[in-house]
Amino acid sequence: MPRVEEEDLFESSTMTFGEHLEELRVCLIRATLGLAVAVLLGFFFARPVVHLIEQPLRRALGNYYTKRSIETFDTFQPRVAGGPPLPYTRGEVVDAVERHGMSFELREVHADRLSRVLESGTDEPTAAERFDPSSLVPILLWQPLSRDSRVSITTLSAQEAFGIYVKAALLVGVVLASPWIFYQLWTFVAAGLYPHEKRLVRMFLPISIGLFLAGVSLAFFFVFDFVLDYLLQFNEWLGLDPDPRISEWLGFVLVLPIGFGLGFQLPLVMLFLERIGVFDVETYASQWRLAVIVIFVVSAVLTPADPYSLLFLALPLCLLYFGGLAICRWMPAAETGARPQRETKASQ
Repeated sequence: MPRVEEEDLFESSTMTFGEHLEELRVCLIRATLGLAVAVLLGFFFARPVVHLIEQPLRRALGNYYTKRSIETFDTFQPRVAGGPPLPYTRGEVVDAVERHGMSFELREVHADRLSRVLESGTDEPTAAERFDPSSLVPILLWQPLSRDSRVSITTLSAQEAFGIYVKAALLVGVVLASPWIFYQLWTFVAAGLYPHEKRLVRMFLPISIGLFLAGVSLAFFFVFDFVLDYLLQFNEWLGLDPDPRISEWLGFVLVLPIGFGLGFQLPLVMLFLERIGVFDVETYASQWRLAVIVIFVVSAVLTPADPYSLLFLALPLCLLYFGGLAICRWMPAAETGARPQRETKASQ
């Protein structure tokens, strides 16, 4: 009985075009079934995932309006020269918004009218009285930042929440099923390869999964904060107040991490293509300028239309490209190369 480590996971070595199509169909069906099972499991975790997905956006909005609160205090000017100032010092406002998580809205009242109403219970101005904006006194209406309506993430229809729940389950399903999906893709690739090339597939599979999850983690735990801060600053520059919808944000969450996960496959793809003889190390080294241009173009396609997400994907991919070049140079192929074997196979 052969040992486990000697068993070949991919038995066939040569296949016709029709057999390749059949193998592709089988692999796609298996990958789809695995994704469906993972999405069903995702429905049990969708609710906490929605709350987790909200956190970067809520945090960015909180930072945005905290900064706006301090700027509102700094730019306040009384309506008339020597008019009443704000009833707090700048130090008190900074302490309230940064240490205690408070937010405020600036309002103005007629202090004499308010005291008159409180004392008599009624306010009956005479016909000669007119509204006097110069006597308005500024006040700050405080509330916890977490209860500020500007920080809340809205939906615009009753059914939108259900769609968000389904999308969150789909996101969980894609992440959970990614090892199985990559296994099926590599199985299809390996079915048409030679035995020495199939060994590369078995080695590449866990690395491919790890790179995908690393790209997803980088996007979610690092890139989101920078991208959101930039987009909100752009809103401020245009003088617009953001009112984000969670469905639009969830679409952003689905696109960016998956784009990062796929992009991080670059060094593995480079090594694989070099091992099977499609490219060589000299080609990678001489065409690096063209590769950088292609990386930036692909990054623009895989990310939303903002410069930060493009740079955060393109710059790591450039480093991964040169890392893949170094791996191909420092890990020479086996003595039995891919091209001679293919020529021998073809001659037979």
